Amino acid sequence: MANNVFKAGAAKVNITPGLGTRINGDFITHFAHYIHDELYVRSLVLESGEEKIAFVVLDTCIIPEFLATEFKEQISAETGIPFANILISSTHTHAAGSLADVHMGSVDVDYVRSLPALLVASVQEAIASLQPAEAGFAAVDVPEHVVCRRYYMKDGYTYLNPVTGKPDVVKTNPVHAEDFIDRRVSSPDPQLTCLAIRSTSGEWISILANYSLHYVGDWDNGTISADYFGVFNTYLENHFSPEGHMISIMTNGTSGDVNIWDFLDPDRYPKEKFAKSKLIGEDLASRLIGALDAAVWQQNPEVKALFARVPLAVQKPTEEILAAAAEVVAATDYKTINPELAEDIRKLYAREQIYLSKYPDTIYCPLQAFRIGDFRIGALAGEFFAETGLRLKDALRGAPYFTISMANGNIGYVPPGDQLALGGYETWRCRYSCTDETAEEAVRSELLVLLENL
Repeated sequence: MANNVFKAGAAKVNITPGLGTRINGDFITHFAHYIHDELYVRSLVLESGEEKIAFVVLDTCIIPEFLATEFKEQISAETGIPFANILISSTHTHAAGSLADVHMGSVDVDYVRSLPALLVASVQEAIASLQPAEAGFAAVDVPEHVVCRRYYMKDGYTYLNPVTGKPDVVKTNPVHAEDFIDRRVSSPDPQLTCLAIRSTSGEWISILANYSLHYVGDWDNGTISADYFGVFNTYLENHFSPEGHMISIMTNGTSGDVNIWDFLDPDRYPKEKFAKSKLIGEDLASRLIGALDAAVWQQNPEVKALFARVPLAVQKPTEEILAAAAEVVAATDYKTINPELAEDIRKLYAREQIYLSKYPDTIYCPLQAFRIGDFRIGALAGEFFAETGLRLKDALRGAPYFTISMANGNIGYVPPGDQLALGGYETWRCRYSCTDETAEEAVRSELLVLLENL
């Protein structure tokens, strides 16, 4: 039995970029001119017998698969943890150094080069701190801070899809069109969940939490901030371990259609910079602290991980659409693009059709499933809607479970099949939304197989 003792260790390493670093998460590149709070890579390593798994979560917006693969390969080579047992994910803060080219938000190559050694160091420090531990699971519903950002609009409102040129049924984030809102399209996942880890002597080691809120974004462009994820983590770390030994890790759930910009109740939060993210992060942390009183704990749980990649067909522009897009691109000065103008959005998406036409016919979505005793964690490489996470929870019949998105890569938005026909920003065909109506079900079904095979 001694060889199967459950052990855990956690660490965090500062990855705050310097001023001038490129920031993505918008249609265009921004540059860091103000650092509000520091960014980190946070790592949790769990061991049972000869099996080790690692959760490595970065305060960044997007990690493309090729880069996540390089990070994982280097971590594996330096630590001996199998590639399939390592999760790399982003919190999805939109105020961090850019690791991916999305729309016209470009990669900061120098920042990317600085990260591998820091990620390896965080995992190595977590391994060095391994100690006998126990694992717990807690959950609490916090519906106040999640809002479906996709709306059905009333008759009289028209927004043309910038790719098809036809009217969308659904509008995402209907800024300046609040009077035309009919109703929200769907319901978010309200559950705040966590895998809690403490030593057998009762000292807190880590909390791996999950909530399906996209991000808050109550800052000016050009700001470096960990958003509400960082507020949540800091609050828990100060609460449980003021001396700095406990590591809190907030992960992004299935939040592709969810944010906290409530267009039906715009005055529900304070409007000062950083006030909303502070309120939400601290409220979530305090609610979780209360839920931990009812946590279900396990001693010496076994750990296991499975990894797979699901092939998905790419939707490409027709020759006619591609020819029309080429004319638009040839006539556009992209240095002067204003993403707030519908006409300029059309020009941005014309450029996307050119890039997308050169994509392979098939892309792959990495999937990962973890078991820690009776607890399950799934991982998806993209921005999946709340419906995906809720259906996975339903399929597991209430067993302790949550889904980490933006993990091991990012294929972009993967809406449920019936949502594609409705339109809205998440469905506009581009490099960041290019799968067909069968993709979500295929990915969800395959992840469920992995979870059941654990």
